[in-house]
Amino acid sequence: MAGNIIEDLNRTNKRLSKGHKKIADFIRENYDKAAFMTASKLSDVVGVSESTVVRFAMALGYEGYPQMQQTLQEIMRHRLTSAQRFDMTLKMTQGETIQSVFSADIHNIKDAMLNIDPKVFNDVVEAISSAKSIYVLGLRSAAPLADFFAHYLYYIFDDVNVVMARSRAIYESMVRIKKGDCLIAISFPRYSTRTLESMRLARSKGAKVIGITDGALSPLHEESDLCLDASTRISSFVDSMAAPLALVNALLTEIGKRNEDALKKNLSDLEVLWQENKVYAGNE
Repeated sequence: MAGNIIEDLNRTNKRLSKGHKKIADFIRENYDKAAFMTASKLSDVVGVSESTVVRFAMALGYEGYPQMQQTLQEIMRHRLTSAQRFDMTLKMTQGETIQSVFSADIHNIKDAMLNIDPKVFNDVVEAISSAKSIYVLGLRSAAPLADFFAHYLYYIFDDVNVVMARSRAIYESMVRIKKGDCLIAISFPRYSTRTLESMRLARSKGAKVIGITDGALSPLHEESDLCLDASTRISSFVDSMAAPLALVNALLTEIGKRNEDALKKNLSDLEVLWQENKVYAGNE
């Protein structure tokens, strides 16, 4: 399958028929709109038949129009600003918003469940379980996910560090990272340059680097020793964290099983403290 439709269009422009050239020109100039048009809608806007649109997608190496549309949506997610993404949702009715957002979350979770490599997943669990110190980094929209991950890792391991979001504090938080440690770096479009820099720093010090991101196009893959993907695709300025959170939940569950004795002891000790200090309602 073609990797970047815009590049493919630039390479094949001279070989396109008149109808295909009209489609190509429209996509190049309006890829953010074309990404969410059905084949029928695109054919109406461009002024060609729907079958011509389908044949155009196949001529570029796609199995059909839906596959080409998915590539357009990926390009759009990496290029559009948050404001541009928000503009795309303004014409939705309330019912359409609910349907679109929930459907996207369901699709993202299913996609992650079907495409996560069990071997890589197991290797990540082993790398985290065997690390001397664990560092968790998530900046901007990924910060809550990093906090959630670290919150439960504290229940299992003695040395868990959340890397702070302030630019100077990132390096101060990681100054002691070394061989035998691991960094879990979480980032989604638009990817944080600070996250990538931190991953390079950790690798230069000999630490194992684990990436959690949205797909093969993510720059985190190049900076990771191990990388797991969970799509955040959604037609809005808001990133969908449903699939990444499900992935983190699965990792925590397996890590807990792998470190059963330590987790049971820590939870037992914590339960005593929670009850003595009335941390939760109903402990009176």
